[in-house]
Formats: sequence, structure tokens, C-alpha cells
Amino acid sequence: MRKRSVIAAALAAGALVALAAVPAQATEYSSPLKIKGVQYDAPGPDSNRCSGGNAAAEFVTIKNYSRTVTVNLRGYTVKDATGNAYTFRINHYLEPGDYVQLRGNRGTESDARNVAYRDNCNFIWNNDRDTIKLIKPGGAYADTHAYTKSGNDRDGNGYISFHG
Repeated sequence: MRKRSVIAAALAAGALVALAAVPAQATEYSSPLKIKGVQYDAPGPDSNRCSGGNAAAEFVTIKNYSRTVTVNLRGYTVKDATGNAYTFRINHYLEPGDYVQLRGNRGTESDARNVAYRDNCNFIWNNDRDTIKLIKPGGAYADTHAYTKSGNDRDGNGYISFHG
């Protein structure tokens, strides 16, 4: 009887060691909408002037990765680490495989050519590091990614891809 207890304890300890050796995985949110990528550093010198500036060249791409579900962006929020945020205010449907680029600058949310504008000329993403959060209308996360220029932008072009 004592041998069985010792063997059972050894097996249990081995299982715990095996579990502890498995690396932690990043959180994967249950949402068909994901942050496909971000142009966090607009090409050229930063200028957030509404006329002649380049705020429209900074954008985040949100894609519907579902094969069957259409998602309405209305009520979804895109937010950075310091709380700068944009909430989609109108019905904006993404069919399976469809995407939208949310850009700075004046304009509307209508997704002509898969582009929606924040109607704000200020840059939202930091050029050195930031966190991008995509938040569902009820407040749960749909996706989130932190980046650093030195750690994530291997070619230095100001664009980082998160989901293919």
C-alpha cells in the first residue's frame, strides 16, 4: 500500500513539473475581429495639421477573420495605452474576410475603399511604443497588442503586422 502511495505521489509531482515547464501562451480573445496591423509611424515628418499634414497615413487595420459571421463595428472602441480612443458610432458591417483601416484626419466612418476616418487630425499611436486595444461594445476585449519600435518593426518602415 505504501509503495502505491509513493508511486502516485511521484507521478503527481512529475505531472506538476511537466505542466510548469510548458510556456505561458498569450491571451487569445474569442472574437472574429482582430487587429491585423498598425501603421504607427506615418511616413515623413509627423504633422497633425488637418490641411497638408500626414495624420491620414497613420492607421490601424481591423479585419474580420470569421469565415461565416458578419460583424457590425458599431460600438467597438479602438484605444491606446493612455486612453486616447475612438468608438465606431454608425453601423459598419465587416463581411467575413473584410477589413477596415481606421485612419486619422478629417472624414467619415463610411468605409469607402475600406477606410474610416476618426475625424481627428491628432496622431493616436506613439512612434516608439504603445498598446492597441480593440474593445467590444460590452467592454470585453476583442484583441490587444503591445508594440515597441525596436522590438517589433524589423524593417523600420513604421508598420507592424499582428495577424496575417
